[in-house]
Amino acid sequence: MVDKSEKFSTLVRVGYFSRAILYSVLGLIALTSAGKIGQGTNGIFEAIHEFPLGTAILWLMVVGLFAYALFRFASTFFDIENHGSDTTGWAHRIGHAGSAIGHLALAYSAYKFATSGSDSGSGAQDAASGVLSMEFGGALLGLLGVAFFVTAVFQAKKGLTGSFMNRISGAAPSQTRMIGGIGYVARAVVFLVIGWSLFKAGFLSGSAGQIKTLGDAVASLAGEGVIFTLVAIGLLAFGLFSLVLSRYRIIPDMGSDGRVPQFRA
Repeated sequence: MVDKSEKFSTLVRVGYFSRAILYSVLGLIALTSAGKIGQGTNGIFEAIHEFPLGTAILWLMVVGLFAYALFRFASTFFDIENHGSDTTGWAHRIGHAGSAIGHLALAYSAYKFATSGSDSGSGAQDAASGVLSMEFGGALLGLLGVAFFVTAVFQAKKGLTGSFMNRISGAAPSQTRMIGGIGYVARAVVFLVIGWSLFKAGFLSGSAGQIKTLGDAVASLAGEGVIFTLVAIGLLAFGLFSLVLSRYRIIPDMGSDGRVPQFRA
């Protein structure tokens, strides 16, 4: 009989596998298809939809990205990865919240493509418009941008120091440190672009139209020459790294007391 902790672990691993598909496709189309990368996030899911069994892959990604978002929300609110409640710990946890929101948006986009083959709307912009219409909505959006800035800093730090290896099984391939380091630094650049778009929309312009999702952020770098190429290669590396994580990431057990997680390979 599979216990709840094992089900949780399996869902998180499906989430990492879905993230592997997402970033691998993003990196590949950034390097090979100017037309599709110009479509931003929609270009990623359109490319996946065109794969053999593309719809089935999209449904897998809906489940996986949603599960990964729940994992990151649990990291934020229940500290299941033991970051602590000091300033540094909360900075990590706020970063996880930004990641959770971003992956929920990606899961919704995958759902739209899985059900209709397209996403004719602008989900992120529509959601941001709704937030901006609320009292203090601009501040909320701007603070979300700050959360992405914080996440970008920690992503870059992880990439440069290799601290992420502490939560990966020793049985992982020897190249994991190099691939993960390259991927995290590239992802930090993308998160800075997303964070800046949210910060501007919330605190400066009050316009939701300029908000960038994952694919949009990469597309916005297309005129930056070698920087764009390096980021695209880095995102492809992050996709491969996420594939490694789907097998070798140490997932915290959801203890029977629901409070103190135990790490396991």
